[in-house]
Amino acid sequence: MTLASSKTSLKMAAFPRGVSFIAASMALLAMFLIFASWLLVSYPITSTVSEYISGVNRKIVLPVKDVSGSSLEQLTMTSNSSGVDNSEDAQVSIRSSVDKDSLRSESNKQLPTTKDSVDLRRNEIPEEPVKLPESSFGATEKKVDTSSSASSNASESNSVESGSLDSRKNGVLEKPGQLSESLSRPTEKKVDTSSSASSNASENNSVDSGCDLYDGKWFYDPQGPSYTNSSCPIITQMQNCQGNGRPDKDYENWRWKPSQCDLPRFDAKKFLELMRGKTLAFIGDSVARNQMESMLCLLWQVEVPKNRGNRRMHRWYFKSTSVMIVRVWSSWLVRQTNEKFDFAPKGVTKLHLDAPDDNLMELIPKFDVIVLSSGHWFAKQSVYVLSNEIVGGQLWWPDRSRPMKVNNVDAFGISVETILSALVTHPNYTGLTIVRSFSPDHYEGGAWNTGGSCTGKVKPLATDELVENGFTSIMHKKQVMGFELAFKKGTNKSKLRMMDITKVFGYRHDGHPGPFRSPDPNKITKVGPDGKPPPQDCLHWCMPGPVDTWNELVLEIIRRDFEGHQNFP
Repeated sequence: MTLASSKTSLKMAAFPRGVSFIAASMALLAMFLIFASWLLVSYPITSTVSEYISGVNRKIVLPVKDVSGSSLEQLTMTSNSSGVDNSEDAQVSIRSSVDKDSLRSESNKQLPTTKDSVDLRRNEIPEEPVKLPESSFGATEKKVDTSSSASSNASESNSVESGSLDSRKNGVLEKPGQLSESLSRPTEKKVDTSSSASSNASENNSVDSGCDLYDGKWFYDPQGPSYTNSSCPIITQMQNCQGNGRPDKDYENWRWKPSQCDLPRFDAKKFLELMRGKTLAFIGDSVARNQMESMLCLLWQVEVPKNRGNRRMHRWYFKSTSVMIVRVWSSWLVRQTNEKFDFAPKGVTKLHLDAPDDNLMELIPKFDVIVLSSGHWFAKQSVYVLSNEIVGGQLWWPDRSRPMKVNNVDAFGISVETILSALVTHPNYTGLTIVRSFSPDHYEGGAWNTGGSCTGKVKPLATDELVENGFTSIMHKKQVMGFELAFKKGTNKSKLRMMDITKVFGYRHDGHPGPFRSPDPNKITKVGPDGKPPPQDCLHWCMPGPVDTWNELVLEIIRRDFEGHQNFP
């Protein structure tokens, strides 16, 4: 055989092996295509590609807070714009998303969308949507509110007034040195995801805007008050209990704790910033002065104000924020005269119950926030005039044969409706009016002028120790009725809020000066041999003391109103 024929035979021998190789390769390719097609059907990648190309990716961020209000990690869920069904993606187990380790290290991060992560997430899809476990957020139960921002704003702005008209639960006394039980109980919060502004506001504050501020308990706070009688130079001497020799001090340490949230200690810087360029006026009687001085003492610790007042109006100016704190005296809040009227002689105070205080109404347009205080002067001598007719009187009624139509309790209710109606219909007043409810006195064994006493009270009453004061209860009821009637008449852009402290402070017998209302070293402070108590003040409040809580509540009401309107234009 020749060399040429040998080469030809070698080629012919190699040909079958080439065909077999090609056939095997085709078979492998077909299997690969089938496998790839199955992968594409099972795990589409178009959404992932589109995300990287177009940058389309939606996140839902749930802000998470702990009980104290400090910001914690954020729970982030990623939902693709296409490819993966949104309803299926929404069912992804949130347990893995809020795992403690992942929250610490992956806070505010977007979950990856690679194939491996898709496999992992699909393996975790439960048969039913998983509810957020309570343990995922510490001890706080969260509710997601997806309602519109408008409805959220309405709910927030009306939370104080609506809650104030409900019946209140009994307060519970906490023993000294122990924190309130409710501090450790789960606290219900509402998280609004309808607007990022509202979410941010919720994160920055420890008080839930839907919380009833007047249902709770007093607890002992060893931290003590924000100021002392020596660090505030404007305390009226009658309320300077420590300066007047009161031997106990625990009454300064009790603080109010709402059941469903925390009421923060008064933040002077926060208050001045919220009130920047505005004026707050305390209007009313000596209890209004008591509260005004408490506010000044709290603010004094961060800035010493300038006194710009006069006889008609006390004014204190805080230069850093152009905030003005004002006090206007108006003991009954309605028009009063001393001239002879009908059968009432000159010199006896006549109260025109259907007309607001003229001097007060001239000043109203200058104020941005008003805190009203009244009620206790209706125990003083006065004549009641309604529709230009004498209808009653207090400690004065010369004609016993003529029945009175209006007593002092009814007169108080009418006066509340009158002044509030004048405010909510005033053409030039658009401010916020806070009605501080009737402040309870704690005279026992008599009234303020008949030997009543609060001697020896050194801590708040427990629930089973509280005895209802009939006069306080009916005065509070009449005040609320007047508030409701005026609220319905509103025509201007002003706002009314009821700060309902009456029952809250029914437990604070210990907060009054009692016999320690004077620095006189020879004053009588104990019951005498004849059993008669010494003269004392069981109406006003020691400073520092429970009255400072009123201004913590004022700050919270202002915060809810001002920040609510910032978040929901």
